[in-house]
Amino acid sequence: MDADTAGSDGDDRTYRGVFGAFPYAFRRSDSWLFRSYVLVGGLAALVVASAFVLALIYLIGGSFGARAGVFTFARSFYVVVALFVLAPVIAPVLLVARRHRTGRGDRRYDRELAASGYLFLLSLYLMLVVSTPAEFQVSVDQYGALAPVIRTLYDLPPLSGLGAPISAALVVYLVHRWRR
Repeated sequence: MDADTAGSDGDDRTYRGVFGAFPYAFRRSDSWLFRSYVLVGGLAALVVASAFVLALIYLIGGSFGARAGVFTFARSFYVVVALFVLAPVIAPVLLVARRHRTGRGDRRYDRELAASGYLFLLSLYLMLVVSTPAEFQVSVDQYGALAPVIRTLYDLPPLSGLGAPISAALVVYLVHRWRR
């Protein structure tokens, strides 16, 4: 795309930040898998961001009037955790948008990043299952053939639930580096 055509269709070469990257990447990609990830990943990012904002509001409300120290650290920790969760969710969209903006769009790259993004979303679900407190765990018998898998996930130590999202975030990064 040259400079003359770039301005003719609403300056399609730029996407003006994170929020503009989602529609831009959706329009520019030829991969249906990636387009579906733009929708699902965008919705997941919105839900996760909303959950963290509400949790932060609840924390601030609960610590109102308390002295600084642990409460200040907890607020900061919420923000850091939110960034570590949100970054791998939106990274595939931002990376594909950037690649298309620079004129190096590739359907295979889009598809592989979408698959790694879906893998990260699945890993977040696995983390939630593993870290579910015992009083909230449901009977595994209702899952039929998946009962042994669910039972195994419930039996893992809650901290081991971090392994899946960390590994999946690494996969997102490695797919990007490998296909670069």
